[in-house]
Amino acid sequence: MTYQQALDYIHSTCWKGSRPGLERTIELTGRLGRPQDSLKFIHVAGTNGKGSTSAMLASILQKAGYKVGLYTSPFILRFNERMRINGQDIPDAELAEITKAVKPHAEAMADTPTEFELITAIALCYFARNACDYVVFEVGMGGRLDSTNIIDAKTVVASVITGIAMDHTAFLGDTPEKIAYEKAGIIKAGVPVIYGGNHPPVGEILPSPEALSCGAVIRKKAAEMAAPYVETDHTKLANIRSDLFGADFDFGGYENIHISLAGLYQPHNAANVLTVVDLLRTRGLTIPEEAIREGLASVKWPARFEVLSKSPLIIADGGHNPEGIDAAIASVKAYFKDEKILLLTGVMADKDYTHMVGRMTEVAERVFCVRPANDRALDPVAYAEAFRKMGIPAEGYATVAEGVKAAVKVAAAEGKALLCLGSLYMYGEVRAAVLGEVVS
Repeated sequence: MTYQQALDYIHSTCWKGSRPGLERTIELTGRLGRPQDSLKFIHVAGTNGKGSTSAMLASILQKAGYKVGLYTSPFILRFNERMRINGQDIPDAELAEITKAVKPHAEAMADTPTEFELITAIALCYFARNACDYVVFEVGMGGRLDSTNIIDAKTVVASVITGIAMDHTAFLGDTPEKIAYEKAGIIKAGVPVIYGGNHPPVGEILPSPEALSCGAVIRKKAAEMAAPYVETDHTKLANIRSDLFGADFDFGGYENIHISLAGLYQPHNAANVLTVVDLLRTRGLTIPEEAIREGLASVKWPARFEVLSKSPLIIADGGHNPEGIDAAIASVKAYFKDEKILLLTGVMADKDYTHMVGRMTEVAERVFCVRPANDRALDPVAYAEAFRKMGIPAEGYATVAEGVKAAVKVAAAEGKALLCLGSLYMYGEVRAAVLGEVVS
């Protein structure tokens, strides 16, 4: 099996669809010898922030001298990003080899796995065969019935829930508390759980009532599982200095910490990470402060208020649900004050885009709507009309490349900043188109 054949097989229509449940992944990994049993996991769930949090944790553990696997989704530029060891994507040849080995077991199942379940099994085989010390294991959707949740209490060192917001409501529930219940499903008997979603929304002083009620749901589940419950104390964040190229801050006993990730929300993610690290130390992991500082300073995670070009200034952010959009808009207001910016955006039709449009009009002078490469993408013409109804000039473009070309031309001519905001499914196209337009 070649690399391309492996990708074609993984993305085959026979695996399509989202069917929450653990039984298929349990059966598939059982046929493969339960590779998860030889590993140790930090399990990370949450609506927003779990990708950045996972990347920071993996970077710190690597700097501490551990061999660290990192499982995330979706991929940004290349499929191999979904499973990494010490910052390196799975090699093409190894992905093909493992997929070939998994294939007959998946096809022998009466109830065949979904694509995500298949990928999860491949990743577990990859981490096990390379004898990772720890795996930072990001949940795909929800938690309780997510295929990553086949790992058990003997192998989980800590469970992390970054925060709760309204997303995937058709699968997870129509209230924050119902969604919190699903996320809390990753909590294992006796295994500590850290909840980091109790911080105030960006620009606010107090946590939202929803964040507090979600914390209560998670705390209750932790008590039922006799799992130590820890909340990140975001009031310990102090002296935050944030710009487009990262942030410096103090947190508790840590002073002058630097992170290379921009966005006003990243210091809160880092505070959650530091809380997790302190807990991991009590669980027997050796993590020197130097490793913490180096890990946070060197971590890279694309599409999180990422500067793609300085002239013209072009930023990409993968905010794709109401909370993610709110955080991105708060960052725009902090960095650009009262200056209006250009906006290029594309979202999925099943998102609450009406709320998103309302927030984006607060900072947008002109909007370029595009269609991400996904069957669920919202029609860009209809999307543009939603902005025009709010009094903001907007045009719809059939492809990301066309929208980027038009937007970059205006940004260069008018000296305006351009924010590319929306679905992570469009990031690869945006990046390629932006860099091509800027270079040319």
